Amino acid sequence: MSKAFTKSLLLYNKILIRRLKSLITRAPPAPASATERLPPSHKHESSTAPLDALPAPGTTDDDNDNGGRAGGGTIVCEVEGGLLMSSSTFPYFMLVVLEAGGLLRGLLLLLLYPLLRLLTDELAMKAMVMVTFAGLRKDAFGRLGMAVMPKLFLQDVSAEVFHAATSAPVTSGGARRRRRCVCVSSMPRAMVEPFLKEYLAVDAVIAPELRELGGYYLGLVEDEGEVARRMDVEEVIGAKGGAVVGIGGQGCSFQHIFQKYCKEVYVPTESTRRRREALHPRRYPKPLVFHDGRTAFRPTPAATLAMFMWLPLGAPLAVLRTAVFLLLPFSLSVPLLASLGMHNRMIASSSPSAGDKSKSNLFACNHRSLLDPLCVSAAAGRRDLSAATYSISRLSEMLAPIPTFRLTRDRAADRAAMQAQLARRGLVVCPEGTTCREPFLLRFSPLFAELAAGGVDVVPVALHLAVDMFHGTTARGRKMLDPLYLLMNPVPSYLVQFLDPVECGGQEARAVANEVQRRVAEALGYERTGLTRRDKYLILAGNEGVVGAAQDGGTKN
Repeated sequence: MSKAFTKSLLLYNKILIRRLKSLITRAPPAPASATERLPPSHKHESSTAPLDALPAPGTTDDDNDNGGRAGGGTIVCEVEGGLLMSSSTFPYFMLVVLEAGGLLRGLLLLLLYPLLRLLTDELAMKAMVMVTFAGLRKDAFGRLGMAVMPKLFLQDVSAEVFHAATSAPVTSGGARRRRRCVCVSSMPRAMVEPFLKEYLAVDAVIAPELRELGGYYLGLVEDEGEVARRMDVEEVIGAKGGAVVGIGGQGCSFQHIFQKYCKEVYVPTESTRRRREALHPRRYPKPLVFHDGRTAFRPTPAATLAMFMWLPLGAPLAVLRTAVFLLLPFSLSVPLLASLGMHNRMIASSSPSAGDKSKSNLFACNHRSLLDPLCVSAAAGRRDLSAATYSISRLSEMLAPIPTFRLTRDRAADRAAMQAQLARRGLVVCPEGTTCREPFLLRFSPLFAELAAGGVDVVPVALHLAVDMFHGTTARGRKMLDPLYLLMNPVPSYLVQFLDPVECGGQEARAVANEVQRRVAEALGYERTGLTRRDKYLILAGNEGVVGAAQDGGTKN
C-alpha cells in the first residue's frame, strides 16, 4: 500500500467521522426569554407575559381581592413543545424501536418519516405508534420506560417551563405552597409516565393507553375521547380546588382540557421555544444515576440516518480495532488505534512517588466499560497486569490481551484469588462492581483495600469514557456484544488519570476505599454515592444482578 493512498484513506476517515459527529451532536440552545400568553379560547383574555408571571399557587383573582386567602392551585402542562423544548415526538418513538423493536423496524420508521411530515399530528402519532408497537411483546417493552426513556426526555426538558410549573412562591399568607402539576401528552402513557412521575415528581399524567391482546401490543392507542371517559379529568386536575393555569405546546393534544378548565394558558412561540434553556442535570428533582440501552445519541431523523450509514463501516472497523488490540504490543497498538479514531489520553500523577508505574502492583479504578483494565494496562505500559472480573463471557476471556480471573461473590474465596494474583503480577480492580455511565461514583467495595493492608499501596486511577453513537454496557441486553458496540463508535475516547498512591498502613479497609473513591471523584468532578451493583440492577432490570454459576455470556457491567 503506497504512502499516498494511506494518507488519502486516513483523511477520508477523518472527514467522514467529523460529518457524522456534526449530525449527532447539537449545540446547546441559547438562554430563554419571555413566553407569550395566549387564550385557550375566545372567552379568555389575551396578553403577553413571561412564565415567571404565573399567579402564585392557590391564588385566584377573588383571592387577591379577599386578602390572598389561598385555596388549591394547579398547573396543566402539555409535554410536547411545552415541558419539552422540542415538539417532535419522532426521536422518542425511534428510541423505543431501536431498543425494543430492532434495526429493521427502526429502518422502516426512518423511511416513513417523509410521509409522517405530510400527515396531521394526530395521524402521524397513530402511524408511529403502529410501526413502533405493533406485535411488540409487552414484557419486551417492560422496564424500558423506566430504564431507557428518562435519559432522552430529561435532556429536552425546558428549565423555564419546569421551574414555572413546579416552583413554590410565597403566598400572601407567608406559607410556601407547591403547585399541583398535571402533564398531558399524546404519547402513550407507558412511554412518558415513568419519566414524569419518577424524575420530575409530576402529580398526575393524562395520556392514552396502548391496546394489547395476549401480552402483545396491537399498535393501537386510545383517542382523546376514550381517555376522557376512562379518567375523571376534573378530579385529576383538581379544578374545584382553585385556579387552573395551563402551559401549552406546539401540538394540539387534549385542547378541550385547556379550553374547559384553564383560566389562562401560556403558549410559547416557535422563536421563544428555540431560545429556551435545557434543565441542568443538577436541578433534576431526582438525580439520574442509572440508565440502560445501547443508543448514545438523540435519534433525530438525521442522526438515525447517519447511524444506518455508519453501520456497514463500523462493524468491520470494530473487528479491525479488536485485532490491533490483540496482536500488537501497546507501543504499536495505541498509536495505530488513534489513527483508527480511538483516542486515549493519559494524565500521570505529579507526585514523584507515583511516577514509576512499573513498581506499582495494585490499581483501583472507577468502572466505565469492559475495556477499563485494558486501558489502564496500556497507559501503564504493562501487559503483566491481570483484571478481576465478574461474569465476563468466555469469548471476552479468550480475546482479552491481559490475564483475567473471575470473582465469585464469596468474600473469602475472592480475597484469596486476588491475593494470589497480586503475589505473581500486578492487579487492576474496579471496586464499584458494575459500570455507571453518568458522572457519579458508586460505593467502593473495601475488599481491594484489605489486600493493601499488607503494605502494598493502592494507586487510584480515574477513568472517563466518551462515546458518540453506542453504549458499550447494558443491564438487560446481550452482554457478550458489549465490546462490539463500544468499538463500533466512530470516535470513542478514554481519559486515564493516575493519581497519587494511597498509603494503607494502619488504616481500616473501609477508610481506604472511601479515600480512593474521594480522590477519583475529585479528579473527574463526579459525585460520590453509596449506591451499589444491587441498586443498579433493581432499577434497570428488576433483579439483584447476581449471576449464577450456570450462567455465562454476561460481563461485569
